[in-house]
Amino acid sequence: MDLTDLMFTLYPYAKSLHIMAVISWMAGLFYLPRLFVYHTEQAEKVQECKPVFLIMEEKLLKVIMGPASVVTWVAGLFMVLTPGIVDWSSVWPYTKGISVIAMTWFHHLLLHRHRDFKAEKNTLTGRQYRMMNEVPTLLMVVIVVSVIFKF
Repeated sequence: MDLTDLMFTLYPYAKSLHIMAVISWMAGLFYLPRLFVYHTEQAEKVQECKPVFLIMEEKLLKVIMGPASVVTWVAGLFMVLTPGIVDWSSVWPYTKGISVIAMTWFHHLLLHRHRDFKAEKNTLTGRQYRMMNEVPTLLMVVIVVSVIFKF
């Protein structure tokens, strides 16, 4: 069995792993800005909430989002490198790729916002975090439409 045959054999496993990792990563990307909203609005009122929010945010970032993003990238790159799977003359691989890079950037932005909370230097409001919460939704729409319609 040559490398191409092996990649085709492993492709459905990589695709399954990719989808599961994306679901986990997206759940974190949706939930973390919401935690930041509550952290911003409730921690001002009840100081005892701050350590609880910090722990929740930290666990979400390190236990779920970090590993899920890495598995998403590794499985996704495996699929992209499988010969004959991606039509590089189409637009969709580029729109998906740019959107995934933007989602990764957003993930790192959230990581930096969490560090600001830890250092007690948060400068954003709950409303701003609510608006940030829409970013992964928009990126998800572009990614799903790109992959399904392959324009």
